[in-house]
Amino acid sequence: MERPSMQPQPSLKPISPIDDAVLPSQRNLYYGGEWHSALRGGTLTTYNPATGAEICTVADAEEHDVDAAVAAARAGFAIWRDVPPLERTKIMREMAVRLRGHAEYLALLDAIDGGNPVRMLRGDVEMAAGQLEFFAGLVTEMKGASIPMGPGAVNFSTREPQGIVARIIPFNHPLMFCAGKAAAPLAAGNAVIMKPPEQAPLSALKLAELWHGLLPPGVLNILPGGRAAGAALATHPDIAMVTVVGSVATGRAVMRAAAETIKPVLLELGGKNALIALPDADPEEVADAVIRGMNFDWCGQSCGSTSRAFIHDSLYDAVIQKAAEKIRRFRPGVPSDPETVMGAIASQAQYDRVASFVQSGIADGARLVSGGKHPEGNEFANGWFFEPTLFADVTMDMAVAREEIFGPVLSVLRWSDEAELIAQVNQNDLGLTCSIWTNDLHSAHRLAGAVEAGYVWVNEVARHFLGAPFGGVRQSGLGREECLEELLAFTREKNIHIRLKSPAA
Repeated sequence: MERPSMQPQPSLKPISPIDDAVLPSQRNLYYGGEWHSALRGGTLTTYNPATGAEICTVADAEEHDVDAAVAAARAGFAIWRDVPPLERTKIMREMAVRLRGHAEYLALLDAIDGGNPVRMLRGDVEMAAGQLEFFAGLVTEMKGASIPMGPGAVNFSTREPQGIVARIIPFNHPLMFCAGKAAAPLAAGNAVIMKPPEQAPLSALKLAELWHGLLPPGVLNILPGGRAAGAALATHPDIAMVTVVGSVATGRAVMRAAAETIKPVLLELGGKNALIALPDADPEEVADAVIRGMNFDWCGQSCGSTSRAFIHDSLYDAVIQKAAEKIRRFRPGVPSDPETVMGAIASQAQYDRVASFVQSGIADGARLVSGGKHPEGNEFANGWFFEPTLFADVTMDMAVAREEIFGPVLSVLRWSDEAELIAQVNQNDLGLTCSIWTNDLHSAHRLAGAVEAGYVWVNEVARHFLGAPFGGVRQSGLGREECLEELLAFTREKNIHIRLKSPAA
């Protein structure tokens, strides 16, 4: 488990000759359609997870920068809210076109800055473009309703944009979340302030360059920054709504802050998700699902990962054996290499967290089947790489079974009694996803209803379907995304009652 300390090396230059073309030329704050230095001159340093070396510095927004951005967004909102919906559609579709036109550069930028494999990040660009097109096509669905009042009155409701929306996004899919999560609030007529992750802010700045001039100034604003920026956004009285994709701790902090000004929140938070295999399931399919569901492509850095696999006793040994074979295809590699299937963990802090959980799993008595350490090889020496890790014989009293690790660590648990299984699945306070494997329709329906999760697959895992509501229950969040409900969340309903005057005698 021990490895040399990887202290960042600020003096190092960008890692390859193509970086000057890939990196954003502007690295300041973007608001009001212009670039601005942080008012107090603060900067953030971003590092390459594959080497631990500095890539560049970007401006670090704080409270006064948020004030300036909100003022710009207020002016932009005054224009954008009155742009006809179908005109907004045209602009958003052009945003998608520009995304696809720069897909290779955007994917490579996220690989360098965030550590995920470039081959997977191409899909992130496409997913973001798809969300822009999806919500652009829903602009005429923000409908109200009429309420019958008799011949003397007309009563109806309309939907209006919330105002200025702040969206705080995480480091695992920087480009996809920045571009895709802008779609619904923009379609609804809001101005948006995006706070990209401090670990990987570069693709958000590149987006601002690509989309510059498409939207009225102030409609889309990008504020890289840390906790100070997030706190200022959540508490600002002129921000109408704040959303988070991130950890439970971040969601709690934002929700507390938003309460000061009674603003709505939309939270997509963590998960310690279960995969359940019933005795009639095929061990080969289950083993494949166990590995796919862990999202090792992303180093397990996915809130929807099924990191707890509950395998029935009759399948257990066969599934463990097959899963140990299938996990071998996920060997870490340099993220910018098109052949790499698993990259690096996003930061030193996250790497240390993963390593600590693996040590605790071993100490608690879990059986380490595969991985559990930094990979060997000179190409991995200074990067935040970690082998895909498989633990067997895990029990619910172990930290690796209870807590979200957000790393490439999979825990397999044995079960035989269904009532006890359901109790253990629901023992955790999180409830984002669940995957159930069975050939029996009755069992599938029974378990899908019994597990406390917002998004359930049956004989499927790790897939999202645009239009299907995604979100969690309990401490995994509030609200639903990737669907019509997300669009409507960025509107508020107004009722209008008109008393009709009688005709003049």
